[in-house]
Amino acid sequence: MTLPQYKRVVLKLSGEALAGEKGYGIDQEVLKEIAIQIKELQKYKVEIAIVVGGGNIWRGASASQRGMDRATADYMGMLATVINALALQDSLESLGVDTRVQSAIEMQQVAEPYIRRRAIRHLEKGRVVIFAGGTGNPYFSTDTTAALRAAEIEAEVILLAKGKVDAVYDADPLINPNAQKFSELKYMDLLNKGLGVMDSTAASLCMDNKITLVVFGLNKSGNIKRVIMGEKLGTIVRGEN
Repeated sequence: MTLPQYKRVVLKLSGEALAGEKGYGIDQEVLKEIAIQIKELQKYKVEIAIVVGGGNIWRGASASQRGMDRATADYMGMLATVINALALQDSLESLGVDTRVQSAIEMQQVAEPYIRRRAIRHLEKGRVVIFAGGTGNPYFSTDTTAALRAAEIEAEVILLAKGKVDAVYDADPLINPNAQKFSELKYMDLLNKGLGVMDSTAASLCMDNKITLVVFGLNKSGNIKRVIMGEKLGTIVRGEN
């Protein structure tokens, strides 16, 4: 039997990915497909933590560019991630997968507060943990949240699942059909070339903590499992060593 490449992972799901082809809101079929893959991975004893974005509901950065106070816009975006987290939790639990949502913004009626040791204990017990509410602070993206949580729980890899692209390219492949795909990069390449896969804060945090990043697409069924089992999909990003 093929063994998984990683034991503890952070899966970063963008809000865009959860919207599917609708482009806005939550696509139930996408949620179901993600939940099925995660349930299947549990038999391999893979510990899975998930960080969700909120761009399918609200984009704080875009709102601030239109004149809204940046901190207010970002807090609204954090609330959007909680909506996505609860929807994903519901989809997972409908398949019998024990799941806990931990929010960086306290809302005791719907989620646990984020506590590092409790999150690790949930993972050790085979539960899926969904991190919502970003870092709990404005001006930080959910990519930075993924890097921070991965470092805190000592995850081996961040799986950056994209909705519209399947790897890192030297230009936007949705605009430029001749964009060149990268199979492997260094974090300094992301920073120096401004490739836009994740913001510089997140990339620096991953580089400093030697966390591997795999950028891949959710455009094909089963891609999450393929990446965890070691199949070379998308782009892998590592530190200088």
